[in-house]
Amino acid sequence: MEDIIHFDAILFPADGRSPSLVSLMTSPMTTTHHSSYTQNPTRMPHPEVHMDYIDKSLGSRAWKYQLVEALDGMNRKFACPYIIFYPVVSQDGMPFPVNKALKEMQGQAYDEEHAWRGNIVVGKYRDNPFTSMMDISMADFPILKNYLQMHGSPGQVRFMPQN
Repeated sequence: MEDIIHFDAILFPADGRSPSLVSLMTSPMTTTHHSSYTQNPTRMPHPEVHMDYIDKSLGSRAWKYQLVEALDGMNRKFACPYIIFYPVVSQDGMPFPVNKALKEMQGQAYDEEHAWRGNIVVGKYRDNPFTSMMDISMADFPILKNYLQMHGSPGQVRFMPQN
């Protein structure tokens, strides 16, 4: 039986509901897909469980992540940085909906071309995001809000057409 471990994460729902805490499942990982060589056991997070319309058959290939190690203007990195998971492959080949919660949060800084799309899941870690995840709390929300207000999605979201 696999050793499933859960960590608290913050979900920013695309439909505009308020952000909330969710349980981010992780499982042991034997490959080096999103990891580096370490002595700690590597764990694969499963944010796709909380992402609507994502192609779940692709597993970790249906999402990407962005590390948040510091806010603009900081001289030092966070002791416990954040990892933002976002969907990239939808189940029907259509674009994910613009994340209304983040669009509202960005206000006048919102840029359609760099909009966060779909449900966004944010976790927290020490050292390496795939060996040392930890629980996040709503006390982390103001830091994430600060970051997300000023930063759009890190890359163009790609959509795979259905065959």
